[in-house]
Amino acid sequence: MTLTHPSPNFGERRGAGRPDLVVLHYTAMSTCAEALARLCDPMAEVSAHYLIDTDGTVLSLVDESARAWHAGAGEWRGEGDVNSRSIGIELANPGTHPFAERQIAALERLLSGILDRHNLPPQSVIAHSDMAPDRKADPGPRFDWRRLALQGLSVWPDPAPPGDAPADLRAFGYPDAPQDTLLQAFRLRFRPWAQGTLDDTDRALAAGLRRFAVDGAGGDA
Repeated sequence: MTLTHPSPNFGERRGAGRPDLVVLHYTAMSTCAEALARLCDPMAEVSAHYLIDTDGTVLSLVDESARAWHAGAGEWRGEGDVNSRSIGIELANPGTHPFAERQIAALERLLSGILDRHNLPPQSVIAHSDMAPDRKADPGPRFDWRRLALQGLSVWPDPAPPGDAPADLRAFGYPDAPQDTLLQAFRLRFRPWAQGTLDDTDRALAAGLRRFAVDGAGGDA
C-alpha cells in the first residue's frame, strides 16, 4: 500500500535534474511515526522521497522530480550533490534490528518501478554508507544486498583476480578516502561480519566490482 504524505522539505534538482542514483537509508528511530514526523518537520530540514514502514506501507513524501534532503555531504562516481542526483528511500528501522519481510518486499516493488521509470541499471542502487563512508553506516550490516542483486535491483560481485582494492572500489564509485574508511564501507555492504585488515577475499570481491563501473553515458567502463 502506498500513501501520500507530502513533506515541505524539498527543492529543485540542480544540474541535469535527472536522478541517476537510488540511496537506501535506515531511519535510526524507534518507530515509523517518529521518523515521519521528523522527515516532514520544516525545522529539521531533512526528507526523503519515500519512507517504508515495517508492515510494508510505503509513504510518498517528495515527488521523484524534486530534490529531497536525505543524502547530505558525500559523493559517488566522483560527483557530489547526491541529493540532486538521487531518489532517497528510508526504511523504518532503528539500525539494530533485522528488516521485516513485508518491508523488504515493499522495497523491492518500489525499486523495480523506480529503475524502470528512470532507466537506471542495478548498480545505481547504493547505500548511504557507500557515498558517505566517513560518517554514515546505513542501511547497515543487517540489510540483505545479495537478495536485491538476485532480482536485478542491485549488484553483487563475483570474485575476480585480486588487484588494488582501493582503486577497484573507487572505479566502482566509492569516494576517494583512506583505505581503512573504504574497507569499512565496502565490508558493511558486501562482507558485513568480516574483521581484521584487508585480505585476499576483500581484494577479489573489490576486483569483481569493476565490471559494474559505469561511465558518464551509463555503459560499462
